[in-house]
This record gives sequence, C-alpha cells and structure tokens, in this order.
Amino acid sequence: MLGNDHDRLLGIKPNLQRRALIYHHTRAFFLEQGFLEIETPIRTPAVAPEQHIMPFKSEDWFLSTSPELHMKRLLASGYDRLFQISRCFRKGEHGRQHNPEFTLLEWYRTGADYRHMVYDTEQLVLTVATRLGLGHVIRYKDEGIDLTPPWPRTTVRDAFLRAAGWDPVVEPDPLRFDTDLVTRVIPSFAPGRPTVLLDYPAPMASLARLKPGQPTVAERAEVFIGGIEIANAYSELVNAQEQGMRFRAEVETIEREHGQKMPLPHRFLDALAHLPECGGIALGMDRLVMLFCNADSIDEVVAFTVDTA
Repeated sequence: MLGNDHDRLLGIKPNLQRRALIYHHTRAFFLEQGFLEIETPIRTPAVAPEQHIMPFKSEDWFLSTSPELHMKRLLASGYDRLFQISRCFRKGEHGRQHNPEFTLLEWYRTGADYRHMVYDTEQLVLTVATRLGLGHVIRYKDEGIDLTPPWPRTTVRDAFLRAAGWDPVVEPDPLRFDTDLVTRVIPSFAPGRPTVLLDYPAPMASLARLKPGQPTVAERAEVFIGGIEIANAYSELVNAQEQGMRFRAEVETIEREHGQKMPLPHRFLDALAHLPECGGIALGMDRLVMLFCNADSIDEVVAFTVDTA
C-alpha cells in the first residue's frame, strides 16, 4: 500500500507543480486589478440552504459549502472587489470531476452583472493559459480548444430546444433538466470552443436576480470548457425579502425530502439589505487544473482525495 501511494504521489508531481503555478497566476491576475484577497470561515453556523447541496456537520455548525455568504457580508460593508481561493465541502459529490472536499475560486465586483463576470472568466482563463506558456489553444483529451474571447454564448432555452427538443423555461422540470443537460445539451456544444449558457429558468435562480422585464429567467450563467462545467455566475440578488422567501422554501424542501432541519443564515440576510448591485462567480479550481493538465479525473490533480486521504 505504501509503495502504491508513493508511486501515485510521485506520478502526479508534474500536475501538482502546474497546479501551484495556476494558483500563482490566478492570484496575480486579481491583485493586478486591485482585488483584495480574503479568507472566510471554514466552519460556519449556517450555509445557504440548497436542496441539491448537502453540507457536512461540524458539531452544531457546518463545514462551508461556499464562501459566498461571508464574501457578500463584506461587500455589504463597503468592500468593492474581492476574491478568495477556499476549501469547500459537500456530501455525496464523488466522481471523475467531484471530491467531497474541493477548492473554489470566488470573486465579486460591485457595479457588475453576470455578463461582466463571464468576461472576467474569459480574461482569467486566457491569461493563465498564456502565462503557463500554453497560448490561446490548449489540448484537452485530444481536442484543441481555442480560448480566444469572446466565447460563444447561448441561452438555456435555445440550447435545450436545439439539443433536447423542449423548453425548460416554460416547462420547469429539474430532474429532466439535469439529465438532458448532461446527456444531450453539453455533448452538443462545439468541442473546440468554450460555451456559455445564459438565462436559467427562474426556479433555478438560487442567489441570482430575475432578469428585468423577463422574470421567467434568472441572470445566471454557466461556463463549460471541454465538456466540464467550470464556473457559475450571477447578477446577485440584493432583495433581502425575496432571498429570505427562497431560502425558506429550500429549508422546507430539505426537511421534507431529506429529513434535515437547516437554519437560516440570519446574519447574511440582515446584511443583504445593504448589498450594492454586484456580480459574483464561483469557479472550480480543481477542474481548471484538470483542463490545463489535460487530466481526465480530479484524482490526477489533487494530492489526496476521499479515497487516498
């Protein structure tokens, strides 16, 4: 066993070295633009209640599923540009692209919306690729992927109508949505370019605001590269009453379907009344490293997973 672990760790050394460079270039990208790097708690008394995200308990608290709530509390107190690379924890997420403990990069800008956060993502990914010496075109799983901005954009409605033959905006069906997204929609994307999905159905808004003049969709975008979901962007909801209603509905669903009582994040909801208009995004650092290392599995780009810790 020791010999196998020794060989495994030695075998992934080049990927871990590249991972360190990706962190270095990512931090430089944000610091050069005047962002402040912060750290927020790993243990927290409450997380954002979301029925598809199950947190780990830590005594009477939780391990963080995302730094989002604490970062927005800072924004509500007058900070304007923040970024963080943080460890996060979610139950049941284990597979080729998942580990229960993983790393999220999140950043927020006041005065920005979801489209601006996608623009940031284009610039970040291209900058890191260039500084790694990879240029505008990277190789991933025998496919050349051109990272030159702007990346192709399509709405959720148009992508589903083309690839799956139905409109999830007028026929909300979360289970069918998740299945068709993986089996039909993502495989329909051009393999040689990143793809940005825009305007998710309103029931999937989460912490994003609904689109002004088009309240059936939310200002939420997801970025896919090489068939991997890389990032999830919002025009952030700043209405505390509406966010509280969404959270309470999630709490009721979690208790009904999973038998677990979740507390509301009251300090976040109190701060939300002071949150300025802003955009935010979460990017999976492990998945970004997979792309830049041409790795098929998260096991190849982290030193220890749930199976090898």
